[in-house]
Amino acid sequence: MSETARAHVGAVGALIERTRGGRGDVVLDTLAIEAPLELRVEGEPLATLMRTPGDDEVLALGFLLSEGLIDGLDDVRGLAHCTEPAQREPGNVLHVRLAEGVDRAAISAAAGQRRLLAGSACGVCGRATIDDLLARLRPLSPRPWPAAETVQARARALRATQALFELTGGVHGAALFDRYGALLAAHEDVGRHNAVDKVLGARLRLGAPLSEHDDETLVVSSRAGFEIVQKAVAGRVPVVVTVGAATSLADALARAANVRLFSFVRDAGFNRHGDS
Repeated sequence: MSETARAHVGAVGALIERTRGGRGDVVLDTLAIEAPLELRVEGEPLATLMRTPGDDEVLALGFLLSEGLIDGLDDVRGLAHCTEPAQREPGNVLHVRLAEGVDRAAISAAAGQRRLLAGSACGVCGRATIDDLLARLRPLSPRPWPAAETVQARARALRATQALFELTGGVHGAALFDRYGALLAAHEDVGRHNAVDKVLGARLRLGAPLSEHDDETLVVSSRAGFEIVQKAVAGRVPVVVTVGAATSLADALARAANVRLFSFVRDAGFNRHGDS
C-alpha cells in the first residue's frame, strides 16, 4: 500500500522490528494516525481532541452535542478548518461558528472554563464533576428490550464496517442502526469516545430533529464506560451495544436514564444491564 493510500484511510507506514519465535525482522508496519484537533468556538479555544484525522466536522458536532454546548444542528452556522497561513498545522484546527440566537456568552464562558484536553484513551479529562454531567442529562422514555438476535446482529454488522481496524488493529469503531437494522452512520477512531461523537455528529447531519430516535441502536467496539452511555443519552439513542465489559458507572447511568445497555456481546450471548 502506498503512503498516500495509508494516509487516506487514517494510517501511516512505519519501519519496526517485529519479533516472532525469537527472531527479529525489520518490516513496514501500518499504524493508526493519532493527531490533535483543536476546536475553537467563535474564535475561542474550547478543547483539543486526540483523534484519527478525517471527518473532523462530524466529530466536532458530536462533541459539542454530547458536551451539552449545542442542542442540535440548527445551533451551528458553520464549520471550517483553519486557513491562517501562520498556523503550523491548519488541518488540525477547526473553527465553529454559532447560529444567530444561540447564547454565545454562555458558550464563551464554557470555553473559558473548559480548555479541555481529551486523550484518545480516556475521553474528556478535567471536566466538571460527574454530578454536573448527570444534572443536564434527561432520561429517555422507558421502552421494551430488543430481541437477543437483534442485538447480536447489530454487533456483527459493526464488525463489517471496521476497515481501518483490519488494517492497523489500533482503532475503535462505532455505528448507529435504525430499528430495521439499516446502517445510519459508522466511524472509526483511535478514541472510542471520538468514534461515538463522529457517529452522533453524522446523525445530526442527516437532518432529523434531535428527539428520541425510535429503537435506534449505538454499537461500539469498546467497553461500555460512563462516557459512552452519557453520549448516547445526549444523542437520545435508547439502545447501546458494546463488545467489551460495562463499568459500574455506565451500568448505573443506563438504569437511571432508561438506556437499554448490552455488554460483552458475542454470538454465544451477552450481558444485559437493567430490569426486565
